[in-house]
Amino acid sequence: MRKSGESASDETSNTMVDRVRGGRPMLWFLVEGNRVLVACVMLAVSYALLVVLGTFGPGSISKLFDPAPIASTFTPTIIGIIMGVTLILTFNQFVLAEELGPVGDQRERMAGAMEFRRDTEDAVDRTTSPPEPSAFLRGLVDATGDRADELIATLESDPDLDEAVRQDVREYAEGIAADAERVADKLEGKQFGQFEVVKAALEYNYSWKIYTGNRVRNRHEETLPHDIDAQLEELLEVLSFFGPAREHFKTLYFRWEIITLSRSLAYLALPALAVSAYMILVFEVGDVAGVIAGFDQGLLFVGLAFAVGVTPFAIFLSYILRVVTVAKWTLAIGPFILRETDRGEDVGWE
Repeated sequence: MRKSGESASDETSNTMVDRVRGGRPMLWFLVEGNRVLVACVMLAVSYALLVVLGTFGPGSISKLFDPAPIASTFTPTIIGIIMGVTLILTFNQFVLAEELGPVGDQRERMAGAMEFRRDTEDAVDRTTSPPEPSAFLRGLVDATGDRADELIATLESDPDLDEAVRQDVREYAEGIAADAERVADKLEGKQFGQFEVVKAALEYNYSWKIYTGNRVRNRHEETLPHDIDAQLEELLEVLSFFGPAREHFKTLYFRWEIITLSRSLAYLALPALAVSAYMILVFEVGDVAGVIAGFDQGLLFVGLAFAVGVTPFAIFLSYILRVVTVAKWTLAIGPFILRETDRGEDVGWE
């Protein structure tokens, strides 16, 4: 594996874990972790916090024996569940609106997709591009690696090339070749609908590569041979196709996630409503009076029922957390980088 010549700073690192403050645990919580498991973690923390505060915080546990606090707690829970399901149905309307358009709109979508595929195939010198998103993205990444390897071979075969130019271009090309190999391996065999496809696409820091490639070309435009300049141009062209492809598949993944979220809430809404209604209509704290390991049994039971009641909300939060995080990371397309970058004193136009 070749070593990357690109910056290893947190801001411009090729790996997501190096770009996220908080490292691997935060990355798992935000996007990598199974959303149901993340929701369970949030529920467990909320449950533990409620029990600890109820036991050791200021106040009296005797309030539990009054039905009013329980009713005032679970009544908003029922309202929240109903409103949450309604909100998700509204989200689904936006998702389905694109799918239920007239035939003219569908033809335009089809024509746009076919045109993009043809342009991409021309750029990477292939006659047929694969239909699977992971294979399509992998083909683009492999193409950038192939262009980088060809560029390195051209550099080595030119004995008259200025050594400073050779070193600068080689460093850039070797970085792309090494990163393309790493990301292509992550994309291989991945099935769309899993976050691994989007995650691997996010790993490929194409915006920084486009910016760096343009800097290399402009820095040596007076001494750069025509054939090397043409190869750099081809490499940048292939990189420019990766952005729209990633954004398209990211949009499809967001729709997929919203549909999955809707199904999860449909499964959980009625059980959560039933538990909340039971706590209001039937439950009496006196029926579970006692102490376990220093904790009041009534508090433990009420806290557990509350966790079950807000489970749809926790599931909603876990999915939306991933969607908005990925959306924030990919707000800009092309050679625009919204986060802080490691450019040293290069802060203006060249």
